[in-house]
Amino acid sequence: MTDRVKIFDTTLRDGEQALPASLSVKEKLQIALALERLGVDIIEAGFPVSSPGDFKSVQTIAREIKNATVCGLSRAVMKDIDACGEALKVAEQFRIHTFIATSDIHVGSKLRKSQDEVLDMAVAAIKHARRYTDDVEFSCEDAGRTNIDYLCRMVENAINAGATTVNIPDTVGYTIPSEFGAIIQTLFNRVPNIDKATISVHCHNDLGLAVANSIAAVQFGARQIECTINGIGERAGNCSLEEVAMILKTREAMLGLQTGINSQEIFRTSKLVSQMCNMPVQSNKAIVGANAFSHSSGIHQDGILKAQNTYEIMTPESVGINKNHLNLTSRSGRHVIKHRMHELGYKDEDYDLDTLYQAFLKLADKKGQVFDYDLEALVFFDQQKQQEANYELLYLHANAGKGMIPSATVKMRMGDQEGTASATGNGPVDAAFNAIIQVTGNNDIEIVDFKLDSKGEGADALAQVSVVAEYRGRRFNGIGLATDIVEAGVKALIYVLNNTCLADQIDEKKQQKIAGV
Repeated sequence: MTDRVKIFDTTLRDGEQALPASLSVKEKLQIALALERLGVDIIEAGFPVSSPGDFKSVQTIAREIKNATVCGLSRAVMKDIDACGEALKVAEQFRIHTFIATSDIHVGSKLRKSQDEVLDMAVAAIKHARRYTDDVEFSCEDAGRTNIDYLCRMVENAINAGATTVNIPDTVGYTIPSEFGAIIQTLFNRVPNIDKATISVHCHNDLGLAVANSIAAVQFGARQIECTINGIGERAGNCSLEEVAMILKTREAMLGLQTGINSQEIFRTSKLVSQMCNMPVQSNKAIVGANAFSHSSGIHQDGILKAQNTYEIMTPESVGINKNHLNLTSRSGRHVIKHRMHELGYKDEDYDLDTLYQAFLKLADKKGQVFDYDLEALVFFDQQKQQEANYELLYLHANAGKGMIPSATVKMRMGDQEGTASATGNGPVDAAFNAIIQVTGNNDIEIVDFKLDSKGEGADALAQVSVVAEYRGRRFNGIGLATDIVEAGVKALIYVLNNTCLADQIDEKKQQKIAGV
């Protein structure tokens, strides 16, 4: 018999904790919608009590997602649980995920409580969460290093208190597969009420064993895996969603397990998360890396030509990688673009054809040929305009050269006003940034990181600029795309400025609520 394993995605919670800057509400929603298309069962959307922005993100995602359960994280603290309940109540189906540490080192050194006190806190938190929903998950933080007798006792009491899912995390990535599998097996053998809850696992990758430990756990009865796209997350990352999904699919005959993941959405979702989170995927990454389906050895190439399965245990098409690199030019019509987007796995509602086509024509005039990766880049970046953008670039001119002082002039729309400014700098990008700061009057912005990447091949490849800026104690990430590096950098900074405006609006609404306005 084939058994079902639930996929619990925590890209927007545990994964985001490892990013250089927080994602905006709009960016998080875009990723959540991609996760829904991918077929994940539960989307952990954030930690609502942590900030007004996170609360807003969780609430927005909860309102928009229809085919997955939206989850919010909370400590075993009543105000955390209340924040989850408030943010998630707009969802069609939601889960509250509460946790507390159970290992001796955490209980004694961090919590400074007795085991009985921690158990009582866990039970109280679960019961409080049940006031909001019947779908409550409880996590024994650092379960991998928890005394097994205490772990069994905690799991039994958590289920009696009303937890419908109990998570066994290897929080610091310490265990090895045989050890972690034995922990799960022991729980099933010793906890009398374990059949009344789903056992979940949340493994970190500090020793590179997160995926292996997760697979060992489901072999011994766990039926939920917590993971992230591309394995992003704290320190060395989390269990990689694409890897466990394809292991369970490729080895279904042996393992007798399956998921609800639509594997053909894997590559597109991986690319979206990589680009929006500014977290590149290594070339040799399993399933989604650039070399995952490449063959350099002559022997391998000969084998592939004779029979694909000689050196490929899965096809690139099975994870949504289309091998047909169709070249497009400015002479290509809308129907060709629409057909190509369909071949790449996009649905009509995923993009605006008119907007994409106009951006495509401009790019085709500059480059001559446009490739698949160009089209996807236009979807990911050029259409990522803020819903209520306060700042918009109207004009840009930059000068630089040997013996010249770099300078730039910009014209900006700021709300319902327009302004122009000129400035100098260490280079044309710095000059343009200085001009933007001058015309907007936003002196609270400080650039802390600037990265340049090439999207495509050759001298006319698209430039992707990623900017991390600090604004009033918080960090924001902006991404810009253009054939010109200066323009790409300016777009990235404007993206940051618009996100700071949204953050200010959220903070202002929270203060008004506190003041009773």
